[in-house]
Amino acid sequence: MVQSSLEHILSRDSSAELPEDLLVLLDRVREYMPQADTRTIVHAYRVAEYIHEGETRASGEPYITHPLAVAGILAELEMDIPTIAAGLMHDVVEDGTDEHGNPRITLDDIRHLFGEEIALLVDGVTKLASYLDIERELDESIDHEKRKRKRDIMQAANLRKIFVAMSRDLRVMIIKLADRLHNMRTLDALSRDRQIKIATETLQILAPMAHRLGIWQIKWQLEDLAFKYLEPEKYAEIAARVQSTRKQREEDIHEAIRILKERLEKEKIRAEVHGRPKHLYSIYQKMLKEEIDLDQIYDLLAIRVIVDTVADCYHALGVVHDLWLPIPGRFDDYIAKPKPNMYQSLHTKVIGPRQQPLEVQIRTWEMHRTADFGIAAHWQYKEGTTPEDRFEQRMRLLRQQLFEWQADGKDSSEFLRSVVNDLFNDQVFVFTPKGDVIDLVAGSTPIDFAYRVHTDLGNTCVGAKVNGRIVPLSYQFRNGDIVEIITRPNAHPSRDWLNFVRTSHARSKIKQYFRKQAHAENVARGREMLEREAERLGVDVKERLHAEALEEVARQLNLPSAEEVYAAVGDGRYSAQTVLNRLLPEVPSQPTLLPTGKVMEGETRLTVDGIDNVMIRRARCCSPLPGDEVVGYTTRGRGMTLHHRSCKNVQSYLLSEPERLVAVHWDAKPGAYYATVLHIEAADRTGLLSDIANVFGEARTNITAVHTISLPNGVARIDLTVEVQNTSHLRSLIERVRRISDVLDIRRGGTIGEAA
Repeated sequence: MVQSSLEHILSRDSSAELPEDLLVLLDRVREYMPQADTRTIVHAYRVAEYIHEGETRASGEPYITHPLAVAGILAELEMDIPTIAAGLMHDVVEDGTDEHGNPRITLDDIRHLFGEEIALLVDGVTKLASYLDIERELDESIDHEKRKRKRDIMQAANLRKIFVAMSRDLRVMIIKLADRLHNMRTLDALSRDRQIKIATETLQILAPMAHRLGIWQIKWQLEDLAFKYLEPEKYAEIAARVQSTRKQREEDIHEAIRILKERLEKEKIRAEVHGRPKHLYSIYQKMLKEEIDLDQIYDLLAIRVIVDTVADCYHALGVVHDLWLPIPGRFDDYIAKPKPNMYQSLHTKVIGPRQQPLEVQIRTWEMHRTADFGIAAHWQYKEGTTPEDRFEQRMRLLRQQLFEWQADGKDSSEFLRSVVNDLFNDQVFVFTPKGDVIDLVAGSTPIDFAYRVHTDLGNTCVGAKVNGRIVPLSYQFRNGDIVEIITRPNAHPSRDWLNFVRTSHARSKIKQYFRKQAHAENVARGREMLEREAERLGVDVKERLHAEALEEVARQLNLPSAEEVYAAVGDGRYSAQTVLNRLLPEVPSQPTLLPTGKVMEGETRLTVDGIDNVMIRRARCCSPLPGDEVVGYTTRGRGMTLHHRSCKNVQSYLLSEPERLVAVHWDAKPGAYYATVLHIEAADRTGLLSDIANVFGEARTNITAVHTISLPNGVARIDLTVEVQNTSHLRSLIERVRRISDVLDIRRGGTIGEAA
């Protein structure tokens, strides 16, 4: 029924019925695609109009004004027909439900009416919207610190999904950026809390995405609008002060433009010269970075020169330097070494006609288009007959980096650091000996460079030359450095490298190398643990732990081989008891005393009212340890039970049977070990249990039972039963576990207030 209703609506395509804003949109599309069939855009508008009929925005405007505005932004970027159609329908699946909650349109409906390409774009943008909105999934009852860490986990997981969507079709992110730009332009209608949430997300994620994709036209608007809502007083102050000096600056700019135009005409260089205003957020960032006041920023004057050819760019540069004195060290050639987001231009700073610093940018028309539109400027080549090799190569590199971000981030905190470092920070551009440009995070070192080129180059690196000179491996690159890596076949990474590498990719590869090196140790440790556990249970090791039996366990645990079973036990992915339970299902899960020479908890001494060696047992409800404040509870015919003073049962006994409670002094026998439970919450990831088990292994602490559960929100809950000597031993373990990446909470089981 939905499809038939929509098909009826799509039959009404008379231009007389179209609103003025849509007609303007169609005219704009025909300007840059004269032969385009715009009926798909009209049909997409009809669908959006039908789905959003009667809806209004928070501002009171009809909702259809939003998708129309998004499509208009995409047309300004000169995007293709499928992208604009998807922009018009970007939220119909998400928002299109009737009063009963049933969908008014599905993805299959869009696929039937518009084809697979547009359906995939709409689906991608719909998912991006859900990935970005994590606030609604957070539990308001948890404390601020836990909430912040859980937000990081969810944001990391969702950023991974965003990168997957981008890597499949970058147009998805372009539509989302257009959607967010219009939402930012109309943010006044929302509550202050929503304004801050959306502006923060825009500044932290979407504006840097626009920068990475080279879409300057969207980037600067997102930054200024986010700045306006996050720092309204600073924004208003800078805007007012810039406006107050605008007249004088305009006079200075007009004078510089007049002089330069006259000289370019004499040199027979056809050029357009105009002023280039600095946006407010960039001014604010410069004030913060250099710790200066607005009055001390002297490069608010900037002009842009647009010419026909690359040769004209360099000719015009010579003219500029002949007219005005260049400022040393303030020249960048992004034509010879383009930025990874395809930006190309010549940048120079000179002392202008009124002795004020003047920034000049020189570029061709094609470079100008790319500077404003980024990858969007090249999208029409996607299905054309003459794709640009350089553009396609850069897109492959971007997709490769997106996948590297996903693969390298083993845990959420590491992943978020990688995104912050590799996507959102400043960059440095260096050259290989063959002249290829490699972009890295500012502050990167030869180790970062080596791993970016190839993992083997990083693993065998022993030195580096920069500009022909030997430099330390901790040397931090400058723009334009030419880098040569020195290798040796039998070399291997050093753990010290982790102290100075800057890129997440290099850090991940170094850690990966040492994990592989530890494999043999884990196999040996796992074999020993399995054999010891089997002996404890009175099982013949040779009879039970043979290759065929372990291969079967490997299949059950989805491990590749019997050797990997040993490694999994050694690194803590599985306990020895878990493996033996699969080999010997009839063996009871509760262990008996270990024949290892360790004294277990039954062999303890207790002094009560001067009487030594009173027979006691520990209460299971709170599992007290030597070092705890304890209370004895006299049971009928079962001796004395020790409780932690904060145990809830003790509170009950104080009210009902206070006469049974006895003050005691408990001395643990040297060498005795006591079972206690730890409850851990952490981000669910591969290798988490291994990292936790390594802490106990390094501390020579036995784990006797493990129970884990993965929750839908990406959090894992782990209950460990461990053997400790006293509370000091336990506190030490808790502190070490707490330092593991992604551990959200760790607390001791059974007591009140015994948290990490």
